[in-house]
Amino acid sequence: MTDWKTATTQMAGRLRRNSLGGSLVELVVLAIAPLTAGANGFGAALGWLLLLAFCLVALAVAVHLLFDAFLFRVALSHDSEEAGLSAIDELLARMGLRARPVVAAPLSQRFSGCRRLILLQWLTLTIGIVLYGILLLDAVNGGPQ
Repeated sequence: MTDWKTATTQMAGRLRRNSLGGSLVELVVLAIAPLTAGANGFGAALGWLLLLAFCLVALAVAVHLLFDAFLFRVALSHDSEEAGLSAIDELLARMGLRARPVVAAPLSQRFSGCRRLILLQWLTLTIGIVLYGILLLDAVNGGPQ
């Protein structure tokens, strides 16, 4: 396997693992939150809506990461790096998601974009978990007076 194929395979696996792991954590938080919110009513409704928003954003980014992993698998089905990256651009253009660029972005630039998405996913999830902890402590302490 060539160097670019190895790096692309590793990135596709990393994207898939982060997407599935983050999705699992998000779904657990979303499943537990309504059970603990009902203790004292929705006194802090805005807080619970913010929790929902952060978890849904993280879930949307997880779906995006899975799609990017699929795109890298499409690139791996080609013999050369240039042909694989061109196939990604062609697929995105056919789907109407992006106009076909004149010059394809290099693999390193695509990888850095994926790393930023992973960071965004875990940042929004962390904010959601911290927000859930604050809301849970508020509910345990008697909620709003």
